[in-house]
Amino acid sequence: MCKGNQCENYACANPDIIPPMNIKRVIFFVILISLFVVGVSLPAKRATALQQIVTPTAGPDGRIIYIVVPGDNCFVVAAKNSITQEQLRAFNTKLDKDCTISIGQELLIGLVGPAAGTPTPGASPTPLPPTLTPTPFVGTTEVCILLFNDINGNSLREDTELAIEGGAISVTENNGKFSQTQNTVINSDPDAYQGICFSDVPEGNYTVSAAIPDGYNPTIDTSYRLDVLEGQSAFVDFGAQSKETTVTTTSDENAGKSPFLGFIGLLFLLGGAGLGYYAWRSGRPESKLSGGGMLRK
Repeated sequence: MCKGNQCENYACANPDIIPPMNIKRVIFFVILISLFVVGVSLPAKRATALQQIVTPTAGPDGRIIYIVVPGDNCFVVAAKNSITQEQLRAFNTKLDKDCTISIGQELLIGLVGPAAGTPTPGASPTPLPPTLTPTPFVGTTEVCILLFNDINGNSLREDTELAIEGGAISVTENNGKFSQTQNTVINSDPDAYQGICFSDVPEGNYTVSAAIPDGYNPTIDTSYRLDVLEGQSAFVDFGAQSKETTVTTTSDENAGKSPFLGFIGLLFLLGGAGLGYYAWRSGRPESKLSGGGMLRK
């Protein structure tokens, strides 16, 4: 005959009937499973999002196209592809003043010039057309050319990128009435123009060419067609990057990790483990000997 409280006597008298479940225990186990799922999924979602960033490659026509993905805006697209928002707008003239883009939209982010010569080891930046800045000039016409060290390989001259010596610049009129060549040098005056200038250049159509010194790769096309007008001064920039320059990339092992999200996930897991332990302890029956004294017949 069963002894004890009324519930235990009922269970003994009716062994085929399943006693009602402890609602507290059910709630604790649901919370435990939810916290475990959330804690595991946070770092996984972060890793998946980071792994979706793909570097666009040039097509057969030399155009480098980026396809807009969810979460992109002009700032994000420019940052992903190491260009400025002004460059992005220059490449994509149909963008509105708010730079509105949509998922799946194709954006031009760069151009690849024709290949020339034998490939050399080291960084291989994408050549772009040289920049030309015509400005009013009083007096004789001159053409000034700067061969600069394009350290970051973005084909744009920045204040920290200085001139390269040991190269050669040629300015030739297409009909043969003018042709000169000068070697590039370092100007000792840091405040002065760092390039070289050709003076008394007659009006006409010219080809400006740059010979890159050994140890460098061109980042801008080394030949440029230039129309020279009387009374103007034209400035042309050519960029080159050292073959010893290395590009820092993020390893695949670390690209998908987020310390902050990992810490949040760990807190969820610890919280779930604590609630699970509490649920197990609260549902465990107490020993009949725990109250002290001896068991009586």
